[in-house]
Amino acid sequence: MAKKVYFNDPQLECHLVGARTSVCVMGRRTGKTHGIAAPYILRCIQRMPGSTGGIVVPTFLHGLTNTIPGVLAALRSFGYYDNIHFVVGRQPPDFFKRPVIEPASYQHVISFYNGSVAILLSQDRSYAANSLTLSWLLVDEAKFIDQKKLHDQVIPANGGSKAHFGQRSLNHAMMVLSDMPQTKKGSWFLTYREKMDPEVIQVIKAQVHEIWRQKDKVRKLRADGQPVPAYMQDHIRKLDRQLNQLRSVATYYRECSSIENIALLGESYIKQMKRDLTPLVFRTSILCQRIGISRDGFYCCMTEDHKYDQSDFAYLDKLWQKDIVTPDGKPVSGRSSGITSGADADLNPRLPIVIGMDYNAKINWIVAGQPDGRRLNVIKSFYTKYERKIPELIADFCAYYRNHPTKHVIYYYDSTALGQTFFSNYPDIHESVVGEFRRHGWTVTDVYIGAPMHHDEKYRLINNGFTGRNNLTPYINRQNNEALLLAIETAGVETGRNGFRKDKSGEKLAESQEDLLEHRTDGTDAFDTLYIGCELFPRSSALSGHLLMTPGIV
Repeated sequence: MAKKVYFNDPQLECHLVGARTSVCVMGRRTGKTHGIAAPYILRCIQRMPGSTGGIVVPTFLHGLTNTIPGVLAALRSFGYYDNIHFVVGRQPPDFFKRPVIEPASYQHVISFYNGSVAILLSQDRSYAANSLTLSWLLVDEAKFIDQKKLHDQVIPANGGSKAHFGQRSLNHAMMVLSDMPQTKKGSWFLTYREKMDPEVIQVIKAQVHEIWRQKDKVRKLRADGQPVPAYMQDHIRKLDRQLNQLRSVATYYRECSSIENIALLGESYIKQMKRDLTPLVFRTSILCQRIGISRDGFYCCMTEDHKYDQSDFAYLDKLWQKDIVTPDGKPVSGRSSGITSGADADLNPRLPIVIGMDYNAKINWIVAGQPDGRRLNVIKSFYTKYERKIPELIADFCAYYRNHPTKHVIYYYDSTALGQTFFSNYPDIHESVVGEFRRHGWTVTDVYIGAPMHHDEKYRLINNGFTGRNNLTPYINRQNNEALLLAIETAGVETGRNGFRKDKSGEKLAESQEDLLEHRTDGTDAFDTLYIGCELFPRSSALSGHLLMTPGIV
């Protein structure tokens, strides 16, 4: 029995156009995975049975925790069942048909009942994409995808099997999905707007409508018990061939704001967002307008080169088998739940972890790092909101780093940690942090850095760090600091009575789904404290993990 599924207008248009190359830039809550990615995969595997496709993700961890669970959840909602219609990460059962080109390993493969397979390709690990023969691509979170790697390693593999699928409009197909990028490097796919020929898209739409009109005539004739003339069937087949040819050369590009999903979100929601959000957040999250890292923002010297990915793939492969594929081979739903610091290849197990924090009644942050020569690697950030306070935040940190052999933190704090409690049993925040770490069995070296630095001084110090003029240059682990990076990239500057300062006005607004607390400037203050402490109040560490107490100011 057919199952009815709701699609909003942008999703419907993308599916009906069915161009070989489709790029969809969509705001939040518009249904990229469920409404576009999963149906696109189904269309490719059904129209090209036995084909091999690639699902390209920026990091293996992102594919493990976001893309694959979302796709599997959508497939199940469409009526596809585990071990009947698809299997994940293992040899398919005997009753499945075999792909035209069998993969060397099924470890990172979704296999379908008709012989089609989808291979997970992550850009942060070496994979033999050049040796693959792909018939279609899905590029997820394109704003984090390295364009050069994609075009050098993956696009050439998307040549397809012309002997089997050469006449299919989806052979060599590519679907690119993302929300609006905020950096120049992450904006590579926006150029597809100029590659789209609007007239071709309009002809495709007209052709789709004409085929529907002719098929509707056939349905009415059959409903009335009348014979269907042969010429009508021939005409529909001719229209189908013409549509197939048009789709095979078409490029489709669509930017979609949240307003285009108003049937589900409601007009009152959009009006409320306009009232509650800052103009910048409303433009990006709701209207899906193009911006970028503001060159006059507070962290104006940070570039894409200051972000990095570094995962332990042996650990993640074990997690893939545990959380995506159970011992009996049955895929499971949901995000991976057991990730710890074992996933992080940038963590030095012999050294303490250095932290800066920010404290607030609504949200509390830890930003963790480790100096490495002249680098300050920002390895991970944590936050808790509302009723979850500092004890819960530190518990999250200690749970994540429970296998770190050097259970020692260097805690930088300023005067904002003194004299406030936030409903803690300790005398102040500083004592709360130290006490909670010690309660979890960690050694704490607490380093007081004085009153908060003036904004203009902080601006010069940190941006000099990004440009390499200081002792330490900050580098941020991309996949472990997603919220922090967004907050840094959008932090603005305002003019006050004491000169220019970081624009923290957004911290006073009520939280909404489109303006989350973790995307505001609170986390950037924790990052500032971490960098100021490491740069101006350094602590050397021996390989044994015991600190050499040599405080000093650079």
